[in-house]
Amino acid sequence: SYNGYCQCLSQVDFTWAGLQRIFEDYLEKEYFMTLAKVAAQRSKDPNTQVGACIVNQEKKIVGIGYNSMPNGCDGQLTWTGSEDGFDWPDTKYPYVCHAELNAIMNKNSADVKGCTIYVTLLPCNECAKLTIQAGISKVIYLSDKYNDTAVMAASRRLLDTAHIPYELKLNFDSINPSGMRNNAAAERDEEAEED
Repeated sequence: SYNGYCQCLSQVDFTWAGLQRIFEDYLEKEYFMTLAKVAAQRSKDPNTQVGACIVNQEKKIVGIGYNSMPNGCDGQLTWTGSEDGFDWPDTKYPYVCHAELNAIMNKNSADVKGCTIYVTLLPCNECAKLTIQAGISKVIYLSDKYNDTAVMAASRRLLDTAHIPYELKLNFDSINPSGMRNNAAAERDEEAEED
């Protein structure tokens, strides 16, 4: 409602310092999510590359990971998915180490308690359990492409039950790819050319 909108706006700090905090928060999330996306590019999975970046309260990176096969098993196990018609033991699923697991295992600190994890895909139920057990206090994700599956319903239930907030970090490039412009801007340019 309009009153709710006005009430929401009244809570925004429109001072320079307030706007600067909003901008810094946006840049911070963009920076750490970009690192997760870069890590994802190291994955050899031909279908789903996932990356994760764990950040402590001081905004320092304490772990980075991507989905991969266990150490020493790369090249010996398949990246085939169940969509290719294979039985489960002949697919990647029982063997792959998810990005969240690798980020926690690769940590450069004693623990990750109170940290935030930036991950390119909302954690599955197994990674949600790992996140909870590791003491991670917040999840920021880029995609929830499997949101209608039972695994992801279990993941959200686990995170909700453990009171761990998870937040979608919008990827404006996927909404409005570079070079694309909104209609209003295009119309203004056309009107300016006509004058």
